[in-house]
Amino acid sequence: MNIGYEAKRIFHNRTGLGNYGRDLVRMLSKYHPENTYYLYNPKPAVHRLFQSGTATVVERLPRSQFDRLFYNLWRQRNVIHDLPDDGIQLFHGLSGELPIGLSTRGIKSVVTIHDLIFLRYPELYSKIDRTIYFHKFKYAAHHADRVIAISEQTKRDVVDFLKVDANKVTVVYQGCHPAFKRQYSVIDKQAIRDKYGLPPDFILNVGTIETRKNALLIVKAIEHLDIHLVIAGKATPYVKELVDYMEKRQFTSKVTFIHGTTIDELAVLYQSALLFVYPSLFEGFGIPIIEALYSGVPVITSNTGCFHEAGGPHSCYVSPGDAEELSDALRTVLTDSKLRQRMIRGGFTYSQHFDDDRIADQLMRLYRGLVPTD
Repeated sequence: MNIGYEAKRIFHNRTGLGNYGRDLVRMLSKYHPENTYYLYNPKPAVHRLFQSGTATVVERLPRSQFDRLFYNLWRQRNVIHDLPDDGIQLFHGLSGELPIGLSTRGIKSVVTIHDLIFLRYPELYSKIDRTIYFHKFKYAAHHADRVIAISEQTKRDVVDFLKVDANKVTVVYQGCHPAFKRQYSVIDKQAIRDKYGLPPDFILNVGTIETRKNALLIVKAIEHLDIHLVIAGKATPYVKELVDYMEKRQFTSKVTFIHGTTIDELAVLYQSALLFVYPSLFEGFGIPIIEALYSGVPVITSNTGCFHEAGGPHSCYVSPGDAEELSDALRTVLTDSKLRQRMIRGGFTYSQHFDDDRIADQLMRLYRGLVPTD
């Protein structure tokens, strides 16, 4: 089968949606090399974020001078003229979008919708962004032959907000980068602590440092605890809110912000941490939780939305609005070594639900349901 992908974020986005696309193509090309995977990239990447390493993965750029100049138009519309030349039988939009007019080419389509946070928390987005996202997602969800939701929570949102038939939506969880499945040495862990000036014991939070991720709750929870917090992720103006809180109460030395880590450095940080804390207000899935489980780190996360799906029965769940409850949970997990070990063992076992071969097979069954092969 020849399968096409909207690959903008595979080549240009270092985190989130980019990781999803890269992992998906990596898994499928490894476990189903009988297919050819075409990645439609609107423009050459400044930094090479993806190397396929196999002849079954092919990058495609705009071919005409007009399409190279108006590459966003190519991505949204004109790419449909190029797909038949590659014999594309199925096209997968990896981030809530499909090119307009795809069905006129007789090509089956799948779209992945990660979340509808812009509808649940509209105050976090500008009106113009909300309008654009809504029309793109609604168009894709209604014109695709199948919709993939990355969690049961997202499936419910797609059905409720976009008015899509539930039978059209399939839940396929995200995978996890191989870096988080490797074991790192004591030397590796010491090197990462030395590089960022970290103490031997710390707790970790990972993700863009923005309001929705709710890192201020962790800052409040550790104020009277003897533990260091590391927050690793892209900074936004929300960081100032955290710093202002700590400066006012004079405990800025208890928190380290880290930006711009490589994927391997991040994996070592996970394995160096005593526990992982993720009190996000809402996520489509929460891939950092899976990264922590594979890393053998106990998880404390929110008791709402999709987090039970990601964290499983052995993680600890707290209200994302209660700093005292989080503080109590941190104290319990940090001081009870037997509980920690149960959480680590149970969490690692649960993480096998997200193994590459399992997810690749789920995706391929869905594809073959649309394009049967002999």
